[in-house]
Amino acid sequence: MEKEVVENKQVIFKGYIVGIPKETDMEIRAGSKFKVEAPKGSGAFVVKNLYLSCDPYLRGRMRDFRGSYVPPFVPGSFSPGES
Repeated sequence: MEKEVVENKQVIFKGYIVGIPKETDMEIRAGSKFKVEAPKGSGAFVVKNLYLSCDPYLRGRMRDFRGSYVPPFVPGSFSPGES
């Protein structure tokens, strides 16, 4: 049986936020394509996310504030510290 090939989607943080985050503060980009299967013998499994939440903790990471124990997100990236 051939595995389905899907395209990953990434939520990209567009810029530092002042106030309450809005949908327009982020964008969805097409990511890489991959087969929906875990490596054989790995014991791993594939998870499909249906919802994305923006928890209150994340608001601090969406500001240009460096006085925290956690670094802010980098605008234009999908991973903290990645540009």
